[in-house]
Amino acid sequence: MHEMALTQSVVDAVCDHAGGRRVHSVRVEVGALCAVVPDAMTFCFELACAGTAADGARLDLEVRPATAYCRTCGEHFELPDPIMLCPCGSADVELRTGRELRILSMEVS
Repeated sequence: MHEMALTQSVVDAVCDHAGGRRVHSVRVEVGALCAVVPDAMTFCFELACAGTAADGARLDLEVRPATAYCRTCGEHFELPDPIMLCPCGSADVELRTGRELRILSMEVS
């Protein structure tokens, strides 16, 4: 389960950035192609936060759809799965979004 490793990295970064202040919530954007199961990441977040400045914090997870650009027909389209094919049938596509993992914001006191 790679969600634990990803979530631990997020918690570590948030706690470092909080500088000892209490973390109440964290908003994270994750791309659809990162193969993250939102419920698993939420569960791992609770475990990773235990005993840290983020203990009891809320995780707001936003899953961003994967998008691509077709170099053959010029269309921008969403990828429903990791198969990189344009609706026109071309495999000459450039992935634009879907693999990101970003901490968008955090609430501290």
